Amino acid sequence: MLTTISIIAVTCIVSFLGFSNAQLIDKLIFWPPAVKRGQYYRFLSHALIHADGTHLLFNMITLYFFGRALEGFYEHVLGSFGFALFYAGAVVVAMLPSYFANRDNPAYRSLGASGGVSAVLFAFILLSPWSRIYVWFLPMPAILYAVAYVAYSIYMERHGRDNVNHSAHLWGGAYGVVFTLLAEPRVLPAFLQQLASPRF
Repeated sequence: MLTTISIIAVTCIVSFLGFSNAQLIDKLIFWPPAVKRGQYYRFLSHALIHADGTHLLFNMITLYFFGRALEGFYEHVLGSFGFALFYAGAVVVAMLPSYFANRDNPAYRSLGASGGVSAVLFAFILLSPWSRIYVWFLPMPAILYAVAYVAYSIYMERHGRDNVNHSAHLWGGAYGVVFTLLAEPRVLPAFLQQLASPRF
């Protein structure tokens, strides 16, 4: 769990510093005009800062529970830095559609680790679709949660006005599934076999 804990620790430290330092937020937040000027590090740095404590807590709790389950898998498949590479790639890829849609929009800003966290969550669901996930303390099969999550994110991306980057959630989740299947193709038949044998 060392990589997961390290990611959480660094994210929490930087986020807490950002809560009282607007200049730090400005330097790290995803802002298309700055990216166009060559500040490509913002594709990663935006995941280190959060809007508030609740935003940070939700992302880090999710990352802790599902990251610890995935870390060993990725280290086995890709080596010692496998999970770190997977997570960093998810953070970047999840933001690409938002960048292309808003590259000429100076008012657009985005922050938070949700893209990477969504990738971790969906990769876990791919590996264990019938595991129980608790949503507001109510148990739900992971695969059903995934369907509901995708439907909700698509709806909110099209109609929502809640200042949440639902696009990053969707693309992060898609990355988590695709990357995992490419890294270990045997996951797909195992996933289908599990789907055929529901357990609650």
